[in-house]
Amino acid sequence: MIRKAIAAFALAMSIGSAFAAVDINTANSDALRGIKGIGPAKAKAILDEREAHGPFKDAAELSKRVKGMGGKTVERLQAEGLTIGPANKSAAAPANAGSGATRAAAAAPVVVKK
Repeated sequence: MIRKAIAAFALAMSIGSAFAAVDINTANSDALRGIKGIGPAKAKAILDEREAHGPFKDAAELSKRVKGMGGKTVERLQAEGLTIGPANKSAAAPANAGSGATRAAAAAPVVVKK
């Protein structure tokens, strides 16, 4: 009885995760490869392009910047759960979110010393 319940729960979780949206601007390689139609090579190409030139603004930019990602391919991948979140995350945050000190700290540049 418990085994059936665990199996049902596992199945429900796998189905739910199959339909979860994956933001191309924040996803790692594993998340991208979870989208039907994106394999290891395409995931690497997306991540390399994003790292080299920053986040994608929209589907048209994704099509232009990643070889093999034409308009129809991007449309199909979006139907599979691929999303293109805001390229500028700070612009997506509401203006009244958090205290002024929190917003100021978030806007401050981060300096990493080696």
